[in-house]
Amino acid sequence: MIIRSHLVTLWALLFVSCGTTVAQSVAVFDFELIDTSLEGAIRGARPDEQARLVRLSDQLRQLLRDSGRFSLVDIAPIASEAQASNLQACGGCDMRLAQSIGAELAITGTVQKVSNLILNMNIYVRDTSSRATIAAMSADMRGNTDESWSRALHWLVHNRLLAPAYGLPR
Repeated sequence: MIIRSHLVTLWALLFVSCGTTVAQSVAVFDFELIDTSLEGAIRGARPDEQARLVRLSDQLRQLLRDSGRFSLVDIAPIASEAQASNLQACGGCDMRLAQSIGAELAITGTVQKVSNLILNMNIYVRDTSSRATIAAMSADMRGNTDESWSRALHWLVHNRLLAPAYGLPR
């Protein structure tokens, strides 16, 4: 009798967990560079790093699209306003902008450059309705190259953002 009730419970859980899921709508904003390096203070923005930020943002969008868990909302209507803002210090403008284009989630990211050897990548996921940060993740990387940036992003997405029981709820 007890075994039978456990089997019924397991079957019910399996049935519920195998149901179709609705992809969450998400606005993925472009990554921002926080350059605290001496080089950045002296020479300013580097074209190769600016190009990496664009590629990084596109890679994140593609990884989320490929996961099947998200429906990406086109940020073109609000892109210029987002680029003119410091999305990490604007008092929630990322959530307001994402909500204005119909997204349930706003995803922002930063790369902090301490030096050409020491960098840090961060991804933040905020709910546009509750205005809560529902996930934040960070990875240190060594080396200021296309490969190091790409590897850090892939690690964050696969081991944090999309990881079961760690990142976003399914």
